[in-house]
Amino acid sequence: MAKFLSEDQFTAASEELNSDPGFQSAMANVKLAVQFDVSGAPQGDVTYYLKVADGLAETKLGPLEGADVTVASDYETSQAISKGELNVQMAFMTGKIKVGGDMAKIMMHQGVLNEYARVLSGLDIQY
Repeated sequence: MAKFLSEDQFTAASEELNSDPGFQSAMANVKLAVQFDVSGAPQGDVTYYLKVADGLAETKLGPLEGADVTVASDYETSQAISKGELNVQMAFMTGKIKVGGDMAKIMMHQGVLNEYARVLSGLDIQY
């Protein structure tokens, strides 16, 4: 079991994303780089990213130079999305996440983010 917002979580997430048929379908022909900034985590502020290109997904701890989009949230919101208790659209509409960068690109690829959240919510994570 991986700890939330840990290197182990993102290693497991990359494996799951690259083997999940729903995510594979959503990311077909997509090139997208999203950086997530989570404030107020027990271990301090955490930055991680999702990069999709050439039919492969990578998610890791750390910043991503040249990200198309940045998504900022607090720890509680990030945790609720990860558990599947809050969907990304509702979090955005209620101001729980802030999105910066290429808004057209993120809107065009909402399906990728929805599938990303779905796959992550299925991981065995310790919160």
